[in-house]
Amino acid sequence: MARYDRAITVFSPDGHLFQVEYALEAVRKGNAAVGVRGVDTVVLGVEKKSTPKLQDSRRTRACSSTGARVECQSHRLTVEDPVTVEYITRYIAGLQQKYSTRRAVGVRPFGLSTLIVGFDPYTEKPALYQTDPSGTFSAWKANATGRNSNSMREFLEKNYKETSGKETIKLTIRALLEVVESGGKNIEIAVMTHKDGLRNLEEAEIDEYVAEIEAEKAAAEAAKKGGPKDT
Repeated sequence: MARYDRAITVFSPDGHLFQVEYALEAVRKGNAAVGVRGVDTVVLGVEKKSTPKLQDSRRTRACSSTGARVECQSHRLTVEDPVTVEYITRYIAGLQQKYSTRRAVGVRPFGLSTLIVGFDPYTEKPALYQTDPSGTFSAWKANATGRNSNSMREFLEKNYKETSGKETIKLTIRALLEVVESGGKNIEIAVMTHKDGLRNLEEAEIDEYVAEIEAEKAAAEAAKKGGPKDT
């Protein structure tokens, strides 16, 4: 096997870093996730990971964010200003990029993509960014990652418009329902506003949104079948 297929820092003859591309493929096989930025709200939605019957689901939600928090604290102590969403996104992307260039034994690119949301401390406007295993990052109005992300992204491209509050949440859920079966029980939603911060919706709240979306879809289909009436 060619060395460039194993080494992180060696390009293939046609200009590819295969280890980074393998990490991107791992992202494409992960759980579906969607982020949507509204006028006054930013929403994250994710396909709920199924857990074994005997496993305590409360123990499955673990995410190491210590480095990012320390960076935020260090920035505030140094310059006496809060970090922007773009700043902390650049920090996380830089960390991912380092692991795509190191030669150390046992080091590999992160097989994950992140959707980062927040509010700018100066403009008070919502922000949505995405990073990928190569260390690149970009700002988005709406985006998706994980399995079937292309289908969700196409849906968002067709249906995105500037929304606020409840409508932003509904758009996020509608995008997830394009690829997630069994409705609200397999979806988790987090909503952030400048006033209230980040809040996870309860399952009953998600079910209400799903029921409302399904009712609107049924009404639209009925209207199509009915067609225009002759006068």
